Amino acid sequence: MASALIALGGNVGDVRATFQNAIPEICRRAEATLVARSCDYVTPPWGEEQQPPFINACIEIATATAPRPLLGILHEVERMFGRNRAQETRWGPRTLDLDLIAYDDVIVDTPDLTLPHPRLFERGFVLVPLAEIAPARRIAGRRVDEAATRVSRDGIRPLPSPE
Repeated sequence: MASALIALGGNVGDVRATFQNAIPEICRRAEATLVARSCDYVTPPWGEEQQPPFINACIEIATATAPRPLLGILHEVERMFGRNRAQETRWGPRTLDLDLIAYDDVIVDTPDLTLPHPRLFERGFVLVPLAEIAPARRIAGRRVDEAATRVSRDGIRPLPSPE
């Protein structure tokens, strides 16, 4: 079984409910076990800043599904929850964004998949929740908790657990 790290985000609709429903769907489709889940964080928009704040979280799953099929599953789950990549603005509002951040120590550099995620170390909205669940994990030779101290945490705050 491989360890896959997945970032979740969204800023349209009831994002926290979407996460609650999407995570079991990811696990079911990828024949995976949920290993860890961060809390949800409110984060400022990235890229296109004139939009509502995002909710972000990270999960770790154990799966035998290979990286490319896993990415396909993540895109299917996004579509289930209303995302249409063909009709959206880059970095714009979305119901659900699922990014495959890392898959064991696998390195992939193809037009449709890059592992580890190429902008991981620039994104506090990924590194902060990732450091919560996998602080000692090394990605591209860097510890997640150390990388998280080198990005801005401005506007990133944990949300209380849902009731």
